[in-house]
Amino acid sequence: MISVLEKSSTLHWLGRQLFNRDDPAAFFDPLLERINPMWVQQYTPARVTAIYNETADTKTFVLAPAKRWQGFEAGQHVNICIDIDGIRRNRTFSLSSSPIQWRTDGTVTLTIKRLPGGLVTNWMHDHLEPDTVIGLGEAFGDFRVPAPQEPALYIAGGSGITPVLSQLETMAASDYRAPVTLLYFVRTQADVIAAEKLHALAERWPAFTLKVYATSETETPQFLSDLHLDEVPGLPARRCYLCGPKGLMDLANDLLYRRGITEDRIHSTFFSVPAASLDTDTLGGAVHFERSNLDVSSEGDAVLLEIAEAAKLSPRYGCRMGICHQCSCRKTSGTVVNRLTGKASGPGEETIQLCVSVPSGPVSIDI
Repeated sequence: MISVLEKSSTLHWLGRQLFNRDDPAAFFDPLLERINPMWVQQYTPARVTAIYNETADTKTFVLAPAKRWQGFEAGQHVNICIDIDGIRRNRTFSLSSSPIQWRTDGTVTLTIKRLPGGLVTNWMHDHLEPDTVIGLGEAFGDFRVPAPQEPALYIAGGSGITPVLSQLETMAASDYRAPVTLLYFVRTQADVIAAEKLHALAERWPAFTLKVYATSETETPQFLSDLHLDEVPGLPARRCYLCGPKGLMDLANDLLYRRGITEDRIHSTFFSVPAASLDTDTLGGAVHFERSNLDVSSEGDAVLLEIAEAAKLSPRYGCRMGICHQCSCRKTSGTVVNRLTGKASGPGEETIQLCVSVPSGPVSIDI
């Protein structure tokens, strides 16, 4: 529960809306959006130029971002924002195209699977059309192509193939000669995303080995096992990349650890981060937003980003998962608990991430 202690006049409220952001020009976005949605400043506008069906429940959306967008590296994520029934929704997706495509024709792709009950993914599948403009954040994430070149193993499941596609295309185009193997697990062969692209890569790129396993098409499901890893030559020397459902990633980590693959050689990427088990009885407290001269009372495990937004503030944020650090700001006093790790901060001044920090007693924040 969050309650706001109002101390501001109408003029102070207006000032907070104008200046509690890194780009004051974004205050005029509603007007600019009516004139030309590609002029909006708070985020980078991106126009949908094409939409392709990948499988029965997966589509690829081709986007042309405004020229001020700064680009990306293969394997990174972006946040998108879409207005659904008058409410702006933000979600994180991996870019499925190579940076070479963006540098060549100014477009990028998001390959998105419809999720049961998923508000944004379902809306995009049902309502997003070519020529629509959506918001695109700057790219972030450390799921990167090996540099310098070294043998690599990719283990992907379902829509977890999307950042892998970006990396594989980039590696093939750069004449990556170290051996690369992809173990791709899907429910059926009809669920293989970008099947044509993957098989084309396997045909033209000698260093690449593609193995697709349909888990539900045999009498005994083909879940990842030691038998699959036995087929990967030189496994101990490989750098490993994992992306897919949590069960697959946990299993892959366990099997690789048992074979002596150290943690620093296993890289994972995900779209939601498991949270630590927190003692909610010790959480919550009075939050003072210094520059906004606003006091808020919170209870339970609400993070500071949610608390600030409930108080009608507009702090900067990105992934909302503790990955990109775009919401980092200065805590001037008090203690917060990291929702991901369960660890408490010190009581003094330090930099924290709003999206994963839960107050534990009175806290003062410099926003």
